[in-house]
Amino acid sequence: MSTTFQPASPPPLNLCTTLTESKRILNAHSRHFLALSVLFLLPLSFSLTVYPTLQNLIAHSSRHNPRILLSHSAAFHETHVTSKLILLALLFTLFTLALSLLAVGSIAYSVLHGFYGRPVKVASAIKSAFLCFFPLLITVLFVKLVVVGILLASGLVFFSTIKGFDFMGYPIQLSSPVFVGVSAIMLFVLVVGLVYLQLNWGLVGVIVVVEGSWGIEPLKRSSYLVKGMKRVSLVLLLFFGFFAGVLLWAASENLEAAGIGTNYERLSWGLVPQIVVASTLLTLLFLYNIASYTILYMYCKAVHGELALEIAEEFAREYVSLPFDDGKVPHVVSVAYT
Repeated sequence: MSTTFQPASPPPLNLCTTLTESKRILNAHSRHFLALSVLFLLPLSFSLTVYPTLQNLIAHSSRHNPRILLSHSAAFHETHVTSKLILLALLFTLFTLALSLLAVGSIAYSVLHGFYGRPVKVASAIKSAFLCFFPLLITVLFVKLVVVGILLASGLVFFSTIKGFDFMGYPIQLSSPVFVGVSAIMLFVLVVGLVYLQLNWGLVGVIVVVEGSWGIEPLKRSSYLVKGMKRVSLVLLLFFGFFAGVLLWAASENLEAAGIGTNYERLSWGLVPQIVVASTLLTLLFLYNIASYTILYMYCKAVHGELALEIAEEFAREYVSLPFDDGKVPHVVSVAYT
């Protein structure tokens, strides 16, 4: 018995298509994704929303507390404040990192099952999140190590360039146009390089969850799959990055305008709706972000000819509809047995 596949080409992927497909899957299992969002994304969003204000509040209140100023020396006081801020930053980093990895592990797993039309269960998604936690952590740390290496190398090149001008007898002042120009060029090259890496490695988290690989392998796999789809990856990066930045900035500005960053006494129940709205919108944005990159991953597999065989193996029936429906004509994979 031989099997022949006649896959129809999926429609061109863009931001609208990605968000529409994400919405279809999320709406089909709304309670499931609501539970995962409440467990992982909502605490993450709340932490990101209030952290800058909480940091300012601790620093400001400590510096203006008469009891502390009268009972401690200035040096000890500054060390105490710095220690508290460092501890807060460390706890915030660990907390948000853990929640981010658990969210990716559970939501990407669930979107994949929803993509194939499989039933999704909260218990299975949570189990997937914890199984993928350490592979995701190792991969993320490897990516961060690469980024830190690039930053250090860029700083070394910049420092060497400045010293090179000094060695040739052309000392550069910090306020000179030459220094500003060199700094701008180096910063531009650095930003472009980091964005390029993000475009190539945007699918890393989904690959770790779906394919079970970790370390450098997901980076290679992501770079391969995203070939020809970097434009879509860039649009997703700019879209979600822009709106996340706007939400965090607006929330921080609203809390600062209310004086929360400088005085405990200004805390009131009237600020709760603002925090809730900002955290909810950020949660929704993060949910669609993970779902969209999972859809992009599946679409990249379809473009590389890897999806048709998987769908044929997934469903034991004659005709299978690919979930790349533009709302008008479904795209069908015909599986003929001879």
